[in-house]
Amino acid sequence: MLDFILLMAITAISLILALKYKKTFFLAIPFLSIFIYFFIQIVLVPAPFWETVKFIFSLT
Repeated sequence: MLDFILLMAITAISLILALKYKKTFFLAIPFLSIFIYFFIQIVLVPAPFWETVKFIFSLT
């Protein structure tokens, strides 16, 4: 739940900054934070990294 609140706060702050400074880069920050969170969760799995990625995306 804390993760969700943190991601929502990052999104809200990024939206406010994007509207205030009129820079589109701020709109990419929530996507980058979600990607980084997703990557960290994959790394925390005790299985080997590529096997975990293949399992998640069913690449095999």
